[in-house]
Amino acid sequence: MIIGVPKEIKNNENRVALTPAGVAEFKKNGHVVYVQTQAGAGSGFSDEEYTEAGASILPTIEAVYNVADMICKVKEPIASEYNLIKEHQLLFTYFHFASSEELTHAMIERKAVCLAYETVEKTDRSLPLLVPMSEVAGRMAIQEGAKYLEKPMGGRGILLGGVAGVKPANVLILGGGIVGIQAAKMAAGLGANVTIVDISLPRLRYLEDVLPANVDTVMSNEYNIRQLIQHADLIVGAVLIPGAKAPHLITRKMLKLMKQGTVLVDVAVDQGGCIETCSPTTHENPTFVIDGIVHYCVANMPGAVPYTSTLALTNATLPYAIQLANKGWKKACLENEELKKGLNVVEGKIVFKGVSDAWNLDYTDVLTLF
Repeated sequence: MIIGVPKEIKNNENRVALTPAGVAEFKKNGHVVYVQTQAGAGSGFSDEEYTEAGASILPTIEAVYNVADMICKVKEPIASEYNLIKEHQLLFTYFHFASSEELTHAMIERKAVCLAYETVEKTDRSLPLLVPMSEVAGRMAIQEGAKYLEKPMGGRGILLGGVAGVKPANVLILGGGIVGIQAAKMAAGLGANVTIVDISLPRLRYLEDVLPANVDTVMSNEYNIRQLIQHADLIVGAVLIPGAKAPHLITRKMLKLMKQGTVLVDVAVDQGGCIETCSPTTHENPTFVIDGIVHYCVANMPGAVPYTSTLALTNATLPYAIQLANKGWKKACLENEELKKGLNVVEGKIVFKGVSDAWNLDYTDVLTLF
């Protein structure tokens, strides 16, 4: 199979979908790899390293899309890429279709095979290709939140961990999954008072066991959230429903209950956000203010630490990518239920229920397309 690795062109996205080590693995399996020039530069990988590993370097993104059977990316295609995508071409990347109707219709129109990292799912319901970036984003949520709590950044002017004689900040984390637990660890490690909410009592029991003493667990419901946001200095949205829109746990009206200068970091913005007033921002312009509340809603947070993120992501994606290349997407997905669950749009048909429900579009059982 011919594998194409284009340079990411989303705002300040410095990750790359394949490292030189990954190229070597594809070559070992008999595949051809084309990498766009400078695709790995933002993550610290030179064209020379890709060449030494066995890849061929192409000068433009158009050339990569034109030659490849499978495109390996990090982020979803943006508008300028839509027309480059060929019918039946396999795209293996993050898509988050439930947060973009435009992207959904574009991929239906292109009749590509869209296999989304975020919905590849193991039998234990874990999401192996989302976990590494969720870990990064969860930790970054506290790092960025702490920065924007500073007065010059628009925040309340509070040091997350406080100092002797001064209370630390109050951090509220909505959701106890991978993002939530990583955010809680970071915030607790910095000395903040942390509260994490979730709708699952077994999950709360687990969090109670593994997290430090300065983390409280609370059942997630509207009443409890309304009470907690009144005292929070930093709120992290960490809710995920795989492949579907996140519910709005904080509404516009609820902003009035918060203290001026409170910081909201909505990691769920990739899936529509769990805070009603959040809309996607970029690393270039990461925040906006509504009713005196600072909103940080960058949709590709791990892109700010591309070296760490690229290695963490490719460690997880490469074994699946090799399967797809060795067997072709149909055979690979038939033999691997985890990969089959990653199929979202196939040759003009929506085959993932969460996406069809999000935009009220027709759903097709993927098994009818094999």
